[in-house]
Amino acid sequence: MTIETSRPNAAVAAYGEDAESAIAAAAAKYSNWNRWGADDAVGTINFIDDHARLAAIALVHDGRALSLSLPFDNDGPQNGWKRRTNPVHTMTSTGLDTAEIMGLPHGLSVADDVVFMPLQCSTQWDGLGHVADHGIGWNNRIAGRTVTSEGDLETGIEHLADRVVGRGVLLDVGRAIGTDGELPDGFAITTADLEETIRKQGQSSQVHRGDIVLVRTGQLARVRRGSGWGGYAGGAAPGLSFTTAGWLHASEIAAIATDTWGVEVRPNEFPASMQPLHQVALPHIGLLLGEMWDLDALAADCAADGRYEFLLSAAPLPFTGAVGSPVNPIAIK
Repeated sequence: MTIETSRPNAAVAAYGEDAESAIAAAAAKYSNWNRWGADDAVGTINFIDDHARLAAIALVHDGRALSLSLPFDNDGPQNGWKRRTNPVHTMTSTGLDTAEIMGLPHGLSVADDVVFMPLQCSTQWDGLGHVADHGIGWNNRIAGRTVTSEGDLETGIEHLADRVVGRGVLLDVGRAIGTDGELPDGFAITTADLEETIRKQGQSSQVHRGDIVLVRTGQLARVRRGSGWGGYAGGAAPGLSFTTAGWLHASEIAAIATDTWGVEVRPNEFPASMQPLHQVALPHIGLLLGEMWDLDALAADCAADGRYEFLLSAAPLPFTGAVGSPVNPIAIK
């Protein structure tokens, strides 16, 4: 299948070229402020309730588990942009240290280690405090008072520690409408593309309230075939069009994650803009965004058995006051 790469710019066609006006219009139309009360700290994760989790557990057929995480090591995708580096792993003591230097009794040997890393350096969630719109964060909070040098004082990632478990749905847009399972960099995925993917994949990929939706573009697979990460972190990429904001809101999904660095298409659709969909999704819709998820093995498994739904556990590490967190998502089929 040959994909059309010169399609009209859907965002500009819908909103014009001014990003600020487009963001304001979408934010006003798709806001979830006060939907769960003035003090809410978890946004659309509220859509995952006990009933939804029980239904997700019933999707497990054979107990097969797949990790959707990239490795956390020094060979990761980061290139220093926004002070984001790859993890630095250091041993603070080794078996040799403790056995021969520390003089522990009866042959005991202990190894310890430490990791330094930005919380968003590899497979991760963007928390609700990660992005503000004109100084206003999730649920109409003043961002400068909510996220300070002490961290996110009200919507920190720790509030999600036991919440992000539910029905996962893979939308393999790369396979459904791409060429050889991949979308080209700069390809803006529209609502029509998502719906076409659902149609082709069948009933098991129907999206329901409270789902955690995973969108595979195929970019990560393409990067793996190359000689290095290149521009994966922050460069050109396929991703969601700004025009999907309405679908993200109306579908009442709990969260969305992709196999790209930034979820939305890059370069962004509006001139001189920077992640405009983030500016609507996080502070206004209250939607958790997952980035740099490894969806290739899951996609192959889903294509093989025709089942695109599964139990998904993707709890962030509960760093108090953090605006993002590394995660090792596990899909269980």
